[in-house]
Amino acid sequence: MFQKYFPSEILDYLSKYVYQFLPFFYPYMQITFNEYTADRFKRSDLYSTIEAYLISNSSKNARRLKADAGFNARNLILSMDDHEQVTDRFQGVKLWWSSNNKVSPAPSFSFYPASNDKRYYKLTFHMRYRDLVTSSYLNHVMEEGKAVGARNRRRKLHTNNPKSVWSHVVFEHPATFQTLAMEPEKKEEIMDDLINFSKSKDYYKKIGKAWKRGYLLYGPPGTGKSSMIAAMANLLDYDIYDLELTSVKDNMELRRLLIETRSKSIIVIEDIDCSLDLTGQRKKKSKEDKEKNEDEGGPAAAVKEEEEKSTESKVTLSGLLNFIDGLWSACGGERLIVFTTNYVDQLDPALIRRGRMDKHIEMSYCCYQGFKRI
Repeated sequence: MFQKYFPSEILDYLSKYVYQFLPFFYPYMQITFNEYTADRFKRSDLYSTIEAYLISNSSKNARRLKADAGFNARNLILSMDDHEQVTDRFQGVKLWWSSNNKVSPAPSFSFYPASNDKRYYKLTFHMRYRDLVTSSYLNHVMEEGKAVGARNRRRKLHTNNPKSVWSHVVFEHPATFQTLAMEPEKKEEIMDDLINFSKSKDYYKKIGKAWKRGYLLYGPPGTGKSSMIAAMANLLDYDIYDLELTSVKDNMELRRLLIETRSKSIIVIEDIDCSLDLTGQRKKKSKEDKEKNEDEGGPAAAVKEEEEKSTESKVTLSGLLNFIDGLWSACGGERLIVFTTNYVDQLDPALIRRGRMDKHIEMSYCCYQGFKRI
């Protein structure tokens, strides 16, 4: 009610002086950790780490909890609900964590999710312990939070919807390299390459390249390309982002989806030769073809064609190339980018050249004897 009947200019003016005199009467400090910050397009890793840390003690202290499925969906993870507070102790010092959720009064254009909720954690402590909190306690929170997050982590299979937002389900696929029908030498080569990639953070930093690697899986239908991707994820314990290009509005939306992916993930575009007109011919429609279409269909056909174009994805080959290894692809790390296709000869050479698709793996049919590829 106070905010409703008093102009915001007066409130700003008063708050400026209130905060100057507040330390004389209120000897506590507060640190806020936002779920999204102004200069980032994806969820803050710091916020996620604190969330994991609070899971370990919120179920004991909080009165209002929210539940989520744990590892492999076999147990429950309890965390404190919005507008709840829990007490923590560190080296005899008492601290308070609160979970807050502020709803924006009106929607506005943003890279954030469609919801206008702004979640944040607030840490409150006595100002005499400022050095202890900033130098030791927060480091303790980060270490414990990462450990809890690793224990409770669930591998996910993500997909993008028409609103260009990722949604996910728990990923539980039985395919492994042990179940794949493939020559043992070739299988070992792929496994060694994947494991070597996952341990090469320092190497990629040394040579000045983004920590990512591209795989092209090609071959006839039914040769196990999707099973190969599942085996990769199970071997490295990575999440999978199954990208449907036809649902992406334009290059900017494609870039946003890339930014919202996390590290330790596999970004997959299956049947890329069928996803969009990216076959590499880069030919414009001839004038004769346009005139022929106008003669056959007339104005009604032209209107229908324009309507179809307005709903089509405007992702270009250039946008996809930048998605793979442009400047924005360096946001984050430890990612695999996997393309699958049945007709590799129909793809643009620039799309699958070495350096973008670092490893080309041919998948073929196998015979019964010894499961040998033919």
